[in-house]
Amino acid sequence: MTALAFDADDPALAAAAWSRIAEPGDETAGALVAHLGAPGALAWLLEQHAAGATGQKGLARALASGVARWSTRLDGLDPRRELQVIERAGGTLLLPQDERWPRGLDALGAAAPFALWVRGDADLAGACRRSVAVVGARASTSYGEHVTAQLAAGLVDRGFTVVSGGAYGIDAVAHRAALLAAGTTVAVMAGGVDRFYPQGNHDLLRRVAESGAVVAEVPPGSSPFRQRFLARNRLIAAMTAATVVVEAAWRSGALSTARRAADLLRPVGAVPGPVTSMASGGCHLLLRDGVATCVTDAAEVAELAGAAGDDAARAPVGAASVADGLDEAARAVLDALPARASAEAGSLARVAGRSLPEVLGALGVLELRGLVAADGARWRRALGRR
Repeated sequence: MTALAFDADDPALAAAAWSRIAEPGDETAGALVAHLGAPGALAWLLEQHAAGATGQKGLARALASGVARWSTRLDGLDPRRELQVIERAGGTLLLPQDERWPRGLDALGAAAPFALWVRGDADLAGACRRSVAVVGARASTSYGEHVTAQLAAGLVDRGFTVVSGGAYGIDAVAHRAALLAAGTTVAVMAGGVDRFYPQGNHDLLRRVAESGAVVAEVPPGSSPFRQRFLARNRLIAAMTAATVVVEAAWRSGALSTARRAADLLRPVGAVPGPVTSMASGGCHLLLRDGVATCVTDAAEVAELAGAAGDDAARAPVGAASVADGLDEAARAVLDALPARASAEAGSLARVAGRSLPEVLGALGVLELRGLVAADGARWRRALGRR
């Protein structure tokens, strides 16, 4: 059996080891760890690795394939090094059994992470209890950035944590706006949290870690690459109560976050944009496919993600009209009155298509409302009400 340099029976070390051994979202590894526990699964892997191909003949194809790919990372495996790195950075290794673990990740089942490497406040359960993912295109437009800033600030005002991916464009604007509003924001990385990526957002991510948290499921030293970005998106979708896409092209990674959220039966919102803008094509696709609900402001997003009743958006109110509160007869008589001239009640009855008693009753109501005035035997609109 391959000898390990660390105590493989330690649950924290074993979970940290699995975060290095298996790629994010590896459901075969997840099922194995869920069944045997991280230490037990690691011991089983070592036995299979020592047995070689001959000893693995009886394994199911998925497990045999897993052993083959996991074994390549056993040589030199020692999660104590990564733990030292995260401790020097003031961070924490968070395990699923910790009360600070964001319980939304449990919905991922076998695809849930083995552990989370956190820089900043490790109480992700508290941060994500009332949270919204705000995601979108890296190549954002001024329109998208303006809407994102308004949404993030409005969500902070309503007590929501803003979660995003720390990338350029919409992600960065969401984090920055949440910080400016003195709110909590969480950035979920595709690579290790020891090196903030992208480098151009280093200062921003440092501020996120100071007031919220920067999180990854891969250990320090791990490089971000395409498949890890896509796998990372499932964490953003699962950690939060709802996902909102502000801008996204047809092939944007933000769409994968939205679809993962929909798969988890979490609400999805999309901000509409100009039909001529390629940057909004993905949002329009989500709306057309019925994956997302149209959202235009923070109140509508809060209604999507918040508690039923408590966070309901107010019904839109149009401009006040002089006819507000009038019954049908009064409206018809008011419409029948000339804009400048006066008219007799009989003439108004013919124009409005109402009986004379109805017209006289309506004129009385309109006079009490200050909308009409008697002019001898005739009636005219009141001054200033034309």
